[in-house]
Amino acid sequence: MLLIKYTLLYAMVLMLVALGGCFSEHSGIINIALEGIMTIGGLVGIAMLVVMPAGTSNSVILLVSIGAAGLSGILYSALLAFASINLKADQTIGGTALNLLATALAVVIARRFNTGTQAAKLSYSNAPFIYNIGGLTVNIFLFIGIALLLLSIFIMYRTRFGLRLRACGEHPQAADSVGINVYHMRWWGVLISGFLGGIGGFAYIVPAVQTWNFEVGVAGMGFLALAVMIFGQWKPGRIFFAAMFFAVFKALANIADSTFLAALGWPKEIYNMMPFIASMIILAFTSKKSRAPKAEGIPYDKGSR
Repeated sequence: MLLIKYTLLYAMVLMLVALGGCFSEHSGIINIALEGIMTIGGLVGIAMLVVMPAGTSNSVILLVSIGAAGLSGILYSALLAFASINLKADQTIGGTALNLLATALAVVIARRFNTGTQAAKLSYSNAPFIYNIGGLTVNIFLFIGIALLLLSIFIMYRTRFGLRLRACGEHPQAADSVGINVYHMRWWGVLISGFLGGIGGFAYIVPAVQTWNFEVGVAGMGFLALAVMIFGQWKPGRIFFAAMFFAVFKALANIADSTFLAALGWPKEIYNMMPFIASMIILAFTSKKSRAPKAEGIPYDKGSR
């Protein structure tokens, strides 16, 4: 049961963030900043939990904290959008800078909440996010994740918006020639990515623990989500199954001390490494077959047609 519990938790996190990367890259922007967006989303969401007065109803707590996490992700991803789309800066360098900035900001802000101490830790209640269904403990993000997955599939493949978004990532010059505003669509792709990444960061931190040290950021989950996106071939349905696969490895670290794995005597760090080792091995064998959007990472210049 513990394996299922943690697998579902990590699968929803990886899926949400990978879906965010999927929207961004289908628009033509590589979002390396997912790690930083997750950190900011988790920080703002937890800050809302800390400042909300006692006695606030669970429905309000859920709505305000999750909404704040998503909104903060949007605002932070706007920095990447402005640099990559308007200024035509290198997307990889810009995303890396935002990752570094996010952790530094999180540490400073978290310490402001802890007056008189240097610890960048915030404590909060995760009770409103936890539910017991048939003896299995699940969190609200399981239902949110499934809903957003179905919505993402519908938007990507059943709407005019999704068609235009994918066109901007495949051949922006052709899209522009039929009247599609490439800059506008790329902004939308990055902002949607930020929204999903912010919620994903909040989903990673809150349900699992009741205290978080922001000096560790989100411990590489944003980069693992990028591997999930690539392994899922930039398709929401495949991303879901890829997230479940990697989540099993991530969950092993949480159950290593309380299951039969303890008999092996392996240090916990080995289990923490497993999802990243698996991602390197899998991507090494599948990268030749990966078909990313053709124009991703290439700044669009309207005058170059």
